Amino acid sequence: MSVDHRAADARRERFTTLAAGLVDPVRRYLARRTDAHTADDVLSEVLLVLWRRLDEVPDEEVRPWAFGVARLCLANAQRSAQRQRRVAAKLARLDPPDRLLEADPEPDLELNAALARLSELDQEILRLWAWEELAPREIAVILSMTPNAISLRLYRAKASLAALLGQKTASSGHGVVEGSP
Repeated sequence: MSVDHRAADARRERFTTLAAGLVDPVRRYLARRTDAHTADDVLSEVLLVLWRRLDEVPDEEVRPWAFGVARLCLANAQRSAQRQRRVAAKLARLDPPDRLLEADPEPDLELNAALARLSELDQEILRLWAWEELAPREIAVILSMTPNAISLRLYRAKASLAALLGQKTASSGHGVVEGSP
């Protein structure tokens, strides 16, 4: 076995050992602070950070380190959800569900024009995400695509929409449109 393979095996073994000891405590930490779905999503983000930054993880006080990462990931998820609600509200003004037609008859012409410049698939992905508040994995089922493909298309669609509207996109989290009311 070469040195590279031994190093990779040692890295994988360290990750597996640390993750096994962190999953339950971090899940409980998150469950006390958010809903189960968000807790699971954030837990997966924490494990991804653990893998990516494995060499930076302290040998002692691993749990506090993981809780700190979980706290930051949860804050990102909550900001993302807030931005998602703002985008959903703006999209609802553009193409409101029937029950909202009477309440807001004036469409946002700028948003309508920008959205129309996107592909039909990107428009549908944005609407499923913003209106129906579906996660990429749920959208993937509807559109018969992989969750990764949907995540990438969603990120790009939001960035394109933001660019068309003259706004900036977030560089962290899930690439949610910044400053979208």
